[in-house]
Amino acid sequence: TAARGDADDFLRFKNQEKEAVVGKFTFVRIQYDSYGGADQAWYFFEGRVWQRWETDYPEADENFVYRMVEMTVLDPNPRAIVRRLTDKDLFDYPFIYMCDVGWMVLTREEHDRLGQYLRRGGFLWVDDFWGRAEWDNFERIMQVIIPEAQWREIPKQHPIFKMVFNLEECPQVPARMFAVEGWTTDPPYIHKSPEVEDVHFRGLFDEKGRLLAVATHNTDIGDGWEREAEGEWYFEKYSTLSYAMGFNIIVYALTH
Repeated sequence: TAARGDADDFLRFKNQEKEAVVGKFTFVRIQYDSYGGADQAWYFFEGRVWQRWETDYPEADENFVYRMVEMTVLDPNPRAIVRRLTDKDLFDYPFIYMCDVGWMVLTREEHDRLGQYLRRGGFLWVDDFWGRAEWDNFERIMQVIIPEAQWREIPKQHPIFKMVFNLEECPQVPARMFAVEGWTTDPPYIHKSPEVEDVHFRGLFDEKGRLLAVATHNTDIGDGWEREAEGEWYFEKYSTLSYAMGFNIIVYALTH
Protein backbone atom coordinates (compact mmCIF):
# COMPACT_ATOMS: atom_id res chain seq x y z
CA THR A 1 0.00 0.00 0.00
CA ALA A 2 1.58 3.25 -1.09
CA ALA A 3 1.88 6.29 1.14
CA ARG A 4 0.85 4.35 4.24
CA GLY A 5 -2.84 4.59 3.50
CA ASP A 6 -3.54 2.20 6.37
CA ALA A 7 -2.77 4.94 8.93
CA ASP A 8 -5.13 3.62 11.60
CA ASP A 9 -3.49 0.19 11.49
CA PHE A 10 -0.09 1.85 11.74
CA LEU A 11 -1.04 3.80 14.84
CA ARG A 12 -2.53 0.75 16.51
CA PHE A 13 0.65 -1.20 15.79
CA LYS A 14 2.96 1.55 17.06
CA ASN A 15 1.01 1.95 20.29
CA GLN A 16 1.05 -1.74 21.22
CA GLU A 17 4.07 -1.33 23.48
CA LYS A 18 5.87 1.63 24.99
CA GLU A 19 9.15 -0.21 25.33
CA ALA A 20 10.96 -3.08 23.66
CA VAL A 21 9.76 -6.61 24.42
CA VAL A 22 12.47 -9.11 25.30
CA GLY A 23 12.76 -11.85 22.70
CA LYS A 24 11.57 -9.76 19.75
CA PHE A 25 13.74 -8.06 17.16
CA THR A 26 14.18 -4.39 18.05
CA PHE A 27 15.33 -1.69 15.66
CA VAL A 28 18.01 0.21 17.61
CA ARG A 29 19.28 3.59 16.48
CA ILE A 30 22.56 4.78 18.03
CA GLN A 31 22.83 8.27 19.45
CA TYR A 32 26.30 9.77 19.07
CA ASP A 33 28.03 13.17 19.19
CA SER A 34 29.33 15.17 16.24
CA TYR A 35 31.93 17.91 15.88
CA GLY A 36 31.51 21.36 14.36
CA GLY A 37 28.75 23.93 14.45
CA ALA A 38 25.82 24.76 12.21
CA ASP A 39 25.39 22.46 9.19
CA GLN A 40 28.05 20.15 10.62
CA ALA A 41 27.22 18.81 14.08
CA TRP A 42 23.66 20.07 13.70
CA TYR A 43 21.37 21.67 11.16
CA PHE A 44 18.07 23.57 11.10
CA PHE A 45 15.26 21.96 9.10
CA GLU A 46 11.48 21.94 9.19
CA GLY A 47 11.33 24.41 12.03
CA ARG A 48 13.74 22.82 14.49
CA VAL A 49 17.36 21.89 15.16
CA TRP A 50 18.40 18.33 14.28
CA GLN A 51 21.46 16.58 15.63
CA ARG A 52 23.20 14.43 13.04
CA TRP A 53 22.37 11.15 14.77
CA GLU A 54 18.64 11.80 14.58
CA THR A 55 18.40 12.45 10.83
CA ASP A 56 15.11 10.92 9.60
CA TYR A 57 14.15 9.99 13.18
CA PRO A 58 11.64 8.82 14.37
CA GLU A 59 9.44 8.38 11.32
CA ALA A 60 11.97 6.38 9.31
CA ASP A 61 12.49 3.84 12.08
CA GLU A 62 8.79 3.49 12.89
CA ASN A 63 7.74 3.16 9.26
CA PHE A 64 10.41 0.56 8.63
CA VAL A 65 9.33 -1.60 11.56
CA TYR A 66 5.70 -1.42 10.46
CA ARG A 67 6.54 -2.43 6.90
CA MET A 68 8.73 -5.23 8.23
CA VAL A 69 5.62 -6.83 9.71
CA GLU A 70 3.80 -6.51 6.39
CA MET A 71 6.58 -7.80 4.15
CA THR A 72 8.57 -10.36 6.17
CA VAL A 73 7.96 -13.19 8.62
CA LEU A 74 9.69 -11.26 11.41
CA ASP A 75 7.69 -10.20 14.45
CA PRO A 76 9.51 -7.07 15.62
CA ASN A 77 8.91 -4.78 18.53
CA PRO A 78 6.46 -2.09 17.45
CA ARG A 79 8.65 0.57 19.02
CA ALA A 80 12.07 1.35 17.59
CA ILE A 81 14.41 2.60 20.31
CA VAL A 82 17.48 4.80 20.74
CA ARG A 83 20.58 3.79 22.66
CA ARG A 84 24.08 5.12 23.20
CA LEU A 85 27.01 2.77 22.75
CA THR A 86 27.68 3.03 26.48
CA ASP A 87 24.20 1.91 27.57
CA LYS A 88 24.27 -1.21 29.72
CA ASP A 89 21.75 -3.13 27.62
CA LEU A 90 23.46 -2.58 24.25
CA PHE A 91 24.50 -6.23 24.03
CA ASP A 92 20.86 -7.33 24.37
CA TYR A 93 20.29 -6.24 20.77
CA PRO A 94 21.94 -8.04 17.83
CA PHE A 95 21.48 -5.13 15.40
CA ILE A 96 22.20 -1.38 15.57
CA TYR A 97 21.77 1.43 13.06
CA MET A 98 23.69 4.69 12.63
CA CYS A 99 22.75 7.55 10.34
CA ASP A 100 24.57 10.61 8.93
CA VAL A 101 27.96 9.84 10.51
CA GLY A 102 30.12 12.21 8.45
CA TRP A 103 30.83 14.45 11.46
CA MET A 104 30.69 11.73 14.13
CA VAL A 105 33.08 11.62 17.09
CA LEU A 106 33.28 8.85 19.68
CA THR A 107 34.83 8.74 23.12
CA ARG A 108 37.37 6.10 24.11
CA GLU A 109 34.66 4.25 26.01
CA GLU A 110 32.39 4.31 22.96
CA HIS A 111 35.24 3.01 20.80
CA ASP A 112 35.76 0.11 23.17
CA ARG A 113 32.07 -0.72 23.44
CA LEU A 114 31.48 -0.77 19.70
CA GLY A 115 34.54 -2.95 19.20
CA GLN A 116 33.28 -5.40 21.82
CA TYR A 117 29.82 -5.36 20.30
CA LEU A 118 31.05 -6.26 16.82
CA ARG A 119 33.50 -8.90 18.00
CA ARG A 120 30.79 -10.60 20.04
CA GLY A 121 28.52 -10.99 17.02
CA GLY A 122 26.60 -7.72 16.89
CA PHE A 123 25.81 -6.19 13.49
CA LEU A 124 26.03 -2.52 12.49
CA TRP A 125 24.40 -0.72 9.57
CA VAL A 126 25.51 2.84 8.72
CA ASP A 127 23.41 4.87 6.28
CA ASP A 128 23.04 8.32 4.69
CA PHE A 129 26.47 9.90 4.51
CA TRP A 130 27.89 11.33 1.32
CA GLY A 131 31.22 12.15 -0.29
CA ARG A 132 34.78 11.01 0.24
CA ALA A 133 35.49 13.23 3.26
CA GLU A 134 32.54 11.90 5.24
CA TRP A 135 33.55 8.34 4.39
CA ASP A 136 37.14 9.05 5.47
CA ASN A 137 35.97 10.36 8.84
CA PHE A 138 33.91 7.24 9.47
CA GLU A 139 36.59 4.87 8.22
CA ARG A 140 39.24 6.43 10.50
CA ILE A 141 37.00 5.86 13.50
CA MET A 142 36.35 2.24 12.55
CA GLN A 143 40.06 1.54 12.01
CA VAL A 144 40.70 2.53 15.61
CA ILE A 145 37.76 0.49 16.87
CA ILE A 146 38.48 -2.75 15.06
CA PRO A 147 41.80 -2.56 13.16
CA GLU A 148 41.83 -6.25 12.22
CA ALA A 149 38.74 -5.84 10.01
CA GLN A 150 38.67 -4.35 6.51
CA TRP A 151 36.07 -2.53 4.43
CA ARG A 152 35.38 -3.98 0.98
CA GLU A 153 32.77 -3.38 -1.67
CA ILE A 154 30.09 -6.06 -1.34
CA PRO A 155 29.92 -7.93 -4.68
CA LYS A 156 26.63 -8.34 -6.51
CA GLN A 157 26.74 -12.11 -6.02
CA HIS A 158 26.74 -11.77 -2.23
CA PRO A 159 23.69 -13.46 -0.63
CA ILE A 160 22.65 -10.24 1.10
CA PHE A 161 21.17 -9.10 -2.21
CA LYS A 162 18.79 -12.08 -2.31
CA MET A 163 17.71 -12.56 1.31
CA VAL A 164 14.10 -11.37 0.87
CA PHE A 165 13.99 -9.46 -2.41
CA ASN A 166 16.17 -10.02 -5.45
CA LEU A 167 18.21 -6.88 -5.94
CA GLU A 168 20.98 -6.30 -8.45
CA GLU A 169 22.60 -3.47 -6.50
CA CYS A 170 22.20 -1.09 -3.62
CA PRO A 171 19.79 1.65 -4.79
CA GLN A 172 20.76 5.29 -4.79
CA VAL A 173 18.03 7.17 -2.94
CA PRO A 174 18.08 10.97 -2.75
CA ALA A 175 16.34 12.77 0.08
CA ARG A 176 12.84 13.64 -1.07
CA MET A 177 13.47 17.40 -0.72
CA PHE A 178 16.17 17.06 -3.40
CA ALA A 179 14.38 14.48 -5.52
CA VAL A 180 11.49 16.89 -6.13
CA GLU A 181 14.02 19.34 -7.56
CA GLY A 182 15.31 16.73 -10.00
CA TRP A 183 18.35 15.50 -8.09
CA THR A 184 19.15 11.80 -8.09
CA THR A 185 21.78 12.32 -5.36
CA ASP A 186 22.19 14.74 -2.51
CA PRO A 187 23.59 18.02 -3.90
CA PRO A 188 27.39 18.04 -3.54
CA TYR A 189 27.45 21.50 -1.98
CA ILE A 190 25.78 20.36 1.26
CA HIS A 191 28.52 17.84 2.01
CA LYS A 192 32.23 17.99 2.79
CA SER A 193 33.34 16.83 -0.64
CA PRO A 194 31.63 16.65 -4.04
CA GLU A 195 32.10 12.93 -4.75
CA VAL A 196 28.48 11.89 -4.34
CA GLU A 197 27.71 10.31 -7.72
CA ASP A 198 28.48 6.63 -7.11
CA VAL A 199 26.76 4.46 -4.54
CA HIS A 200 29.06 2.40 -2.34
CA PHE A 201 27.69 -0.66 -0.58
CA ARG A 202 30.58 -1.69 1.63
CA GLY A 203 31.03 -4.42 4.17
CA LEU A 204 33.36 -4.65 7.14
CA PHE A 205 34.83 -8.16 7.10
CA ASP A 206 36.83 -9.73 9.91
CA GLU A 207 39.84 -12.03 9.48
CA LYS A 208 37.56 -15.05 9.03
CA GLY A 209 35.44 -13.34 6.39
CA ARG A 210 32.46 -12.69 8.66
CA LEU A 211 30.47 -9.60 7.76
CA LEU A 212 30.40 -7.36 10.85
CA ALA A 213 28.84 -4.22 9.40
CA VAL A 214 27.51 -2.67 6.22
CA ALA A 215 27.62 0.91 5.00
CA THR A 216 25.23 2.38 2.44
CA HIS A 217 27.28 5.38 1.32
CA ASN A 218 26.14 8.04 -1.16
CA THR A 219 22.52 7.03 -0.68
CA ASP A 220 19.78 7.89 1.81
CA ILE A 221 17.89 4.66 2.41
CA GLY A 222 16.29 6.07 5.55
CA ASP A 223 14.60 8.93 3.72
CA GLY A 224 12.86 6.38 1.53
CA TRP A 225 11.22 5.10 4.72
CA GLU A 226 10.62 8.46 6.39
CA ARG A 227 9.06 10.18 3.36
CA GLU A 228 7.03 7.30 1.96
CA ALA A 229 3.73 9.12 2.57
CA GLU A 230 4.78 12.35 0.82
CA GLY A 231 3.99 11.40 -2.74
CA GLU A 232 3.04 8.35 -4.75
CA TRP A 233 5.88 8.84 -7.23
CA TYR A 234 8.53 8.99 -4.51
CA PHE A 235 7.06 5.91 -2.86
CA GLU A 236 7.07 3.93 -6.10
CA LYS A 237 10.49 5.07 -7.32
CA TYR A 238 12.49 5.17 -4.10
CA SER A 239 10.66 3.92 -1.01
CA THR A 240 9.98 0.47 -2.42
CA LEU A 241 13.69 -0.08 -3.11
CA SER A 242 14.64 1.42 0.26
CA TYR A 243 12.46 -1.09 2.06
CA ALA A 244 13.71 -4.00 -0.03
CA MET A 245 17.34 -3.12 0.72
CA GLY A 246 16.55 -2.68 4.41
CA PHE A 247 14.75 -6.01 4.74
CA ASN A 248 17.61 -7.82 3.02
CA ILE A 249 20.16 -6.30 5.39
CA ILE A 250 18.14 -7.02 8.53
CA VAL A 251 17.34 -10.63 7.61
CA TYR A 252 20.97 -11.26 6.68
CA ALA A 253 22.15 -9.78 9.98
CA LEU A 254 19.75 -11.96 11.99
CA THR A 255 20.54 -15.18 10.15
CA HIS A 256 24.33 -14.92 9.91
